[in-house]
Amino acid sequence: MKVANAVAAHGSFRGAAHELEMSPSSVSHIVANLESRLGIRLFLRNTRSVSLTEAGESFLKRVRPALEQITQAIDGVNDLRDRPAGLIRLNAAAWGADRLLPIIVGFMQKYPDIRVDLVTEGRLVDIIGEGFDAGLRLVSVVPQDMIALPLGIDEALVIVASPAYLSARGTPVTPGDLLNHECIRARLPSGSLMRWEFPKGGTTPEIGVAGRLVLGTTALAAKAAAAGAGIAYVEQREAQPFLDKGDLVQVLNKWTPPFEGEALYYPRMRLPSAAFRAFIDYVKEWRLARDVTQGLQPK
Repeated sequence: MKVANAVAAHGSFRGAAHELEMSPSSVSHIVANLESRLGIRLFLRNTRSVSLTEAGESFLKRVRPALEQITQAIDGVNDLRDRPAGLIRLNAAAWGADRLLPIIVGFMQKYPDIRVDLVTEGRLVDIIGEGFDAGLRLVSVVPQDMIALPLGIDEALVIVASPAYLSARGTPVTPGDLLNHECIRARLPSGSLMRWEFPKGGTTPEIGVAGRLVLGTTALAAKAAAAGAGIAYVEQREAQPFLDKGDLVQVLNKWTPPFEGEALYYPRMRLPSAAFRAFIDYVKEWRLARDVTQGLQPK
């Protein structure tokens, strides 16, 4: 039943196999055996996807509460262990995963019996439906029905260009000046082009910049700007190495203030496993220790 529930959540045998650390053939075999024992077809299969039948949807809807209770019972036994154990599944965008990885490494060193599966993707997923313990996204996009634990690290998107480009084409003074420049566009994981937004005075105007070069990531846009291809709108973390070396110059500074960064978020009503509770406690301890080290007021 647990395997069937994972297949339903992922819409594929391969996705369920990855979550459960099994082979896709084993997952398919287990589902086929379950269907044989029940005498009903739970899933419709084709070469591209797997979807629930009406009977399968009804069946899993009824057994999921029991699966949740069984999981809680197992976690209750794990609570009696000297050290928490088990698997934690996390979902994050690439930007957030970069922030979260050092925390995960430290956590795993402290808890050697806990495994972590960090999945990175651009879309905002249903962490409950897809079997994740928690997600990590910008505070501004965390679903309101979730508990949010901000990492307390501000982020910034900055406008940058090479000194040679600015010398040849001039330095923009206002966002509107960008309309007269060669702007390097970046494409988001969703496929849409990244918008150039400039929050100031309670409003967030957007400039419809133009440029001949479109790239798949803002990291590539920063490299292209350092090579003199134009002006780029990128994450400060990606631009900072080039800024430090003088290969890039930041412009329109007052139009690109820092904003609140990523937050770990997880369901309010779900009873967390002992392993996940240990992870949440560790993140809180990490955040407090970082604030103390940096002389900041704890958040």
